[in-house]
Amino acid sequence: MDDGQNAPAPFPVKDAYANTLRTALGYTTGLLYHFGAAVQIEDVHVIGREMYNNGGENGITDHAVVVDPEGFELQQANVRFEGIPKTVLRFGRQEIEHRQAPFHRYIGNILWRQNWQSFDAFRATSTYIPDTTVDYAYVWNTNRIFGEDNPVPDRSDFPMDSHFINAQYTGFKYGKFEPYVYLLDFSHAVSERFSTQTYGLRFDGAYPVTPKAKVVYTGEFARQNDYAENPNDIGVNYGLGELGVNYTFSRWVDSVLLKGSYEVLEGDGGVRSFQTPLGTNHAFQGWADRFLVTPGDGIEDIFVTFKAVVLGANLIAVYHDLNSDRDSYDYGTEWDLQLDKTFMNHYTVGLKYADYKADRNALNVTRNSGGGQSFDLSKFWVWLQVVF
Repeated sequence: MDDGQNAPAPFPVKDAYANTLRTALGYTTGLLYHFGAAVQIEDVHVIGREMYNNGGENGITDHAVVVDPEGFELQQANVRFEGIPKTVLRFGRQEIEHRQAPFHRYIGNILWRQNWQSFDAFRATSTYIPDTTVDYAYVWNTNRIFGEDNPVPDRSDFPMDSHFINAQYTGFKYGKFEPYVYLLDFSHAVSERFSTQTYGLRFDGAYPVTPKAKVVYTGEFARQNDYAENPNDIGVNYGLGELGVNYTFSRWVDSVLLKGSYEVLEGDGGVRSFQTPLGTNHAFQGWADRFLVTPGDGIEDIFVTFKAVVLGANLIAVYHDLNSDRDSYDYGTEWDLQLDKTFMNHYTVGLKYADYKADRNALNVTRNSGGGQSFDLSKFWVWLQVVF
């Protein structure tokens, strides 16, 4: 979670220009007496002038925010034990995800940013039960995306006493069931409002209607309440429904997906809204990142996704109609566009654009100027990735 740092300053700020280079080097050993280890280092450098607010670490306040601070970090360092059948025990610093990237709704590595998120944790993953994956993690610290030297409280790390429980069952031919429990207990007072207990169930799958066409669908519901030392009385729901069609072509166009989605994160005003502080929130409610922290009035997001694979290139277009859950007023609309292609299995180039248009109605301006939802925002990215 980028912690709402796209909010406008109380005075006009300059456009941000961030040219950065991320280098990640890692090594995973084989097993010796069922034990193994892994280590990964990460370095982020600014190329040229630093013309952006990086989220509080560089002290720049007259430019817009891009949360890609410079720095060198130990991204992962852990030992694992595989002496139990179909089970892996892992201890130390590690990345944790429960769903396909980048759609990490609750727990993720925030892979869109240059400085990825990782967790100091004990994790047990087992596939011992047929067609079932059970994943448990005890987490005592989250290494956040804002940089180790960030002076803002809880910006560099989230000390915590948390439990992640996720199970996935794939033995039903029409889709996958995913029950989950996330018990988040943040240690410092500045972050206690994010201490919550979330219980949910997700089902997603695909049904072939012809040899080349299949219907895709998702349904999800979760309940979130306050937990541990959270001083607020929270009781809100989350819901997601998706329906679409995926068609496989041949020759120049490999496949096309068209999908409609309806997502709700409830809000009862103030700080009583459904939150996902450890998720890859850039993937939700628009890439302009106006909704990294759920506003107090919640979110109702109606969006349409178009994806196509053309000549090996991936094209994505998404349109969002964003409204409040409480009092049903408009936040705004957003167009997101992305084109990327991988060459020779190692090189990827990409272009990405997000354009958020805020609705300037009285409720949005009055309640959400501090969070940025009542202001327009456009972002453009170009990237090159090399992986070996």
